[in-house]
Amino acid sequence: MRFALMCHDKPDHLAVRKGNRDAHLSYIAETGVVEMAGPLLNKAGVMCGSLIILEVNDQGEAEAWASNDPYAKAGLFDTVTLKAWNKVIG
Repeated sequence: MRFALMCHDKPDHLAVRKGNRDAHLSYIAETGVVEMAGPLLNKAGVMCGSLIILEVNDQGEAEAWASNDPYAKAGLFDTVTLKAWNKVIG
């Protein structure tokens, strides 16, 4: 199953994002369940959140992955939405 994980950063937390980026990218590589991912950008083109497509067995796995993301552990996110997602194009 695929899940779309959309996270919006807390205001003024760009330093937290940058400080944990290497750990976040390592986590993605180590877990092997991320199909695609990238930062959300604000109007100025500055990173302000994340969109991650996970391919896992069930919602519990997706929730566990999201909880263990170094960004989440660092308290980066203001809001987190996790929804089952069906790939149609691409």
